[in-house]
This record gives sequence, C-alpha cells and structure tokens, in this order.
Amino acid sequence: MPGLLKRESRAVEPVDVFDWFDRMMGDWSLMPWRRRGLLGRPWLAEDVIRVDEFRENGNLVIRAELPGIDPDRDVQLTVSDGMLHIEAERREEEKTEERGYVRHELSYGTFSRSLPLPAGVSESDIHASYKDGILEIRIPAPALESAKKIPIAKA
Repeated sequence: MPGLLKRESRAVEPVDVFDWFDRMMGDWSLMPWRRRGLLGRPWLAEDVIRVDEFRENGNLVIRAELPGIDPDRDVQLTVSDGMLHIEAERREEEKTEERGYVRHELSYGTFSRSLPLPAGVSESDIHASYKDGILEIRIPAPALESAKKIPIAKA
C-alpha cells in the first residue's frame, strides 16, 4: 500500500484544569486594559468609601475611612429619601516643582457611599466628627421591636 503512511503516536500529558484556570485568571488580571479599567481610569477598591457600622449606647455608629481628606473642605454629608450620602474628594496638591516619579500610586478623585438610615431619622439627629482619617457619624437608633406573634384563625 504505497499511499499509506505510518502515523507516529504522540503522548499527550494530562492537563491540570485547576492549574490552567489559575494561570489564565492571573494573566487576565495583568492585562493593560484590566489594570486601567474603562476609559483609562484605574479601577481600584479605593473608589468606594469603606465603613464600619455598629450599635453603641443606643446609637448607630458609622465610621468611614477617609485618610488625607480635609473634612471642612472636601467632605459632604447629605440625607435624602432615607439614605445617608457621604461624598468626599481627595485633591492633589498643586506644586510646580519638578519631580522624577518612578511610580505614582496615590489616588485622587471623588469617592462616595450611600447607606440606609433607620426609619424616622432626620438630618438634625445626625452628628459627625473627624479625627485621624476617620469620619465618625452617630445616629440615634430606634429601639428594636421584639417579634410579635400573630394568631392564626382556623378556617
């Protein structure tokens, strides 16, 4: 049979699917378009104001992390539709001196967070203070109602 050729068998090594997936995801996160986000703006978790919420002495306490912010000039607290809105802007100092940056990772821009307020709270009930990069907001929390049992009638 002159038209037949001998086929060489090639040993195929088994692929670890999990290892392959980990490498693929790692490579994807390093791609330039992923690092810069949409429209060339860096996409980082710093775009969201991180908060702690807890109850203390009959108050709802919200602590927002806002380092490097001037609270008098760069923070605005507003209340609308049962929501507390925290808006802050971190500004770059304008200096004309030349700097030879090798890396510039400081973030500047507007940051915001909206949190639901307990029912019946007005803006006059809310008190805020700022110290050491933490904005602390205290809101009188209404008393928690205990569960009420509803009787079920037999049909």
